[in-house]
Amino acid sequence: MLSDYQRYRLYEILPGLSIWLTIIIAIVLSFTRPLVMIYIIIIFDVYWVLRVAYFSLYIIVSWSRFRAAVKIHWFEQLQREFSAWEKKINVVFLPVYNEPWGVLQTTLEALRRSSYPARQIYVVISGEERQAEHWAELKQKISQAYQGVFADVLLYTHPQGLPGEIPGKGSNIHHAEEQFKLFADEHGWSYSDIIISVFDVDTVAHPDYLAHLTCLYLRHPRPTRSSFQPVTLYNNNLWDSPAVLRIMAFGTTFWMLFSLARLEHLVTFSSHSMSFQAAVDCGFHAKDIISEDSRIFFQCWLHYGGDYEVTPLYVPVSMDTVRDDRWFVSLKNLYLQQRRWAWGTENISYLLWQFRTHPAIRRWDKIVILFHEWEGKWSWAVVTILITFLGRLPLWLADSAVRQSALFFNTPQILEILMQLAMVGLLVSTVMSMLILPPRPAGQRRHKYLYMILQWLLVPVSLFFFSSLPCLDAVTHLMFGRYLGFNVSAKKRAALKPA
Repeated sequence: MLSDYQRYRLYEILPGLSIWLTIIIAIVLSFTRPLVMIYIIIIFDVYWVLRVAYFSLYIIVSWSRFRAAVKIHWFEQLQREFSAWEKKINVVFLPVYNEPWGVLQTTLEALRRSSYPARQIYVVISGEERQAEHWAELKQKISQAYQGVFADVLLYTHPQGLPGEIPGKGSNIHHAEEQFKLFADEHGWSYSDIIISVFDVDTVAHPDYLAHLTCLYLRHPRPTRSSFQPVTLYNNNLWDSPAVLRIMAFGTTFWMLFSLARLEHLVTFSSHSMSFQAAVDCGFHAKDIISEDSRIFFQCWLHYGGDYEVTPLYVPVSMDTVRDDRWFVSLKNLYLQQRRWAWGTENISYLLWQFRTHPAIRRWDKIVILFHEWEGKWSWAVVTILITFLGRLPLWLADSAVRQSALFFNTPQILEILMQLAMVGLLVSTVMSMLILPPRPAGQRRHKYLYMILQWLLVPVSLFFFSSLPCLDAVTHLMFGRYLGFNVSAKKRAALKPA
C-alpha cells in the first residue's frame, strides 16, 4: 500500500516517464523493427500535418476576432451598455522583484493612459523584503510619480521566509491578495464587485483592456465563475531581441491565439484577470509552486466542482522578451523561461491527486482536462524530436532486407511531401508575425523587415534547443524529485522620458 507521499511522487513521475518511454521505444524500434518504426513515423507525420492545419485555422479565426476587438471603443461601449459600470472595482496586481524602474514605469504609464479612468483603478504593487534596498527606491519613485493619479496605489512588502512558501511570483501575489482582502473588508466591498488583473510587472495593457474586461465581466451571466485571458503579445522589446527570442515569442502568441479559439481547453497563462470572489474562494494564487498562473484556474475548477471556465479577451497585453544586452545571456534566459513554463507539468500530478477528493466532478470531465494537460506537455517535449531526428533514424539503420521494400524507397518522398504540407503552418506563422509586428522604432533600419521574414528558417533549431530540451529538462527534474525554484526572467527596457 503506497503512502500519500509515494502516491504523489508516482503522479509526478508519470508524465516524464511517458515522454521518455516514447523516445526510448522509438529508438529501440529503429534498431530492432525499422519497418514498424517507418510505418509509425509516417502515420505520426500525417497526424501532425492535420494538427498543423487545425492549428492554422484556429489562429486565423482568433486573429480576425482580435482585429475586430481592437477597433471597438470599449469604454464608450461600456458606458452605453451598463449604467452602473462604476460599481465594479478594477484592481491591478504587480509583483516586483528586481526589475528596473523603467519597466515598472512603462506598465504604470499604460494604466494611466487607459481609456478606463485611472482615478477608478486600484494598483497593488508588491515588493520583496529580500530586495529591501531596491524596493525602497521603487516605492519612493512610485509615490513621487503617481500620487493622486489612480484611485489608490497600495504598496505591500512580501516578507522573506514565510512558512509554506517558495520564493517567487506566486508567493508574492498570494501575500498581496491576503493584504488586499483586509483592505477590501475595511471598505465593506463585495468580493464579487472586485475584478482583479494579475500582471507580470512588464505587462503593458492595451488602452482599452480594462474597459473591455469590465464590459465582458458585466455581460457574463456568472462572472465569478470565470477567469478572463487576454491575447499575450511580446512587443515591448521585440525589435531589439535576437531572432531566436523573436521566434519563440511569436510562437507563444500563436499558441495563445489558438487556445483562445478553443474554449473547452483554455487555461489561464501569465497575465490574466478574474473575480476576487473566486480568488478568495479557492485560497488565492498558490504560494508554493512555480506555475501559479495556470494553477489558479485548476484551483477554481476543482473548488467549483468543474463549473469554472476561461473567457477570452481579444484586447491584448504586451510583455517583454527575455533579452539581455549580451546575446548568450539572452539565450540562457530563454531556455530558463521555457523550462519554467514547462514546469507546469506539476499540474498533472496535482490534478491526479485532487481527483480523488472531488467525486462530484464527472469522470469524463476529469479525463478531458487531464488529457489536455498531459498531451500538451508530451507534444511539447516529443514532437520536434520525432519529426526531425527520430523520423530519419530507422531509414539510417534499416538492414538490406528492409532497404529492398517499396515502403523504404518511397518513405523519403512521402516524408518530404508531408513536410511540404506542414510548411503551410510555417507560412501562416510568417504572415501572422508580420501582422502582429509592432511599428519599427526610429533606431531600426528598414532592411530588418527582411530579417523578420528570414528568421523563420531557424524554427527547427529553435524548437529543438529552446522548446523540446527545456521541457525534457523540466519533466526529468520532476521525475527525480529535483524541484526547481522560481527563476526570474530578465526584463530590460529603457526608462521613459518625463512627461
